[in-house]
Amino acid sequence: MNYATLIQRLGISIEAELLELALTHSSYAYENGKIPNNERLEFLGDSVLGFVVTGHVYSENPDLDEGSLSRLRSATVSAKTLAKAANEIGLGEFVRLGKGEISTGGQTKTNILADTFEAIIGAAYLSGGLEPAKAIIDSLVLPLLSSEDELLETSEPRTVLSELLKSLGKSDATFDVTHEGPDHDRTFFAAVIVAGRSVASGSGRTRKAAEAQAAIAALKTLRG
Repeated sequence: MNYATLIQRLGISIEAELLELALTHSSYAYENGKIPNNERLEFLGDSVLGFVVTGHVYSENPDLDEGSLSRLRSATVSAKTLAKAANEIGLGEFVRLGKGEISTGGQTKTNILADTFEAIIGAAYLSGGLEPAKAIIDSLVLPLLSSEDELLETSEPRTVLSELLKSLGKSDATFDVTHEGPDHDRTFFAAVIVAGRSVASGSGRTRKAAEAQAAIAALKTLRG
């Protein structure tokens, strides 16, 4: 595959071999003779990302305490946020996946996109040091901090909901979760219950995803 388009979208240069490795998911590696995959680069990229984001969050938010800084950092480096950054450059179309992952839409899976994005950061770091890795983070991740409340609600909706209910003098929410479909193709449905009343609902492929969507819907409802 020609990665020139991806390099152009990233705006930095990465050694060809490292870039290809960063795009190689474990499923592809396994199906092609157990060749090296991107997991080590992902590990490196995760550390570089955390370092850069921590420095930015600290310097840009002098009034936040340690707990608030930690939450903001966690929201910024969450899988959902990184997948959003990955989608900005169409990263899914370049990821090398095994046939099984391709058949189940691996190119759009949040965790695969987030992990690959971290591997790209790791590859950039090995290619040219901190500067090109930071350039990727500066252009694709840090702009997402412009809406901090939205960022926190997307990555930690249950926590934000709990804090809102507390501020309103209401009891914490509970979640009534049901599901339908076979084990391999199950859909979960979650209802948010506050003071014995259902205030919102959501659905997802996992229990956690359904509860998150329900919590986001509840936040919108409670804020009117």
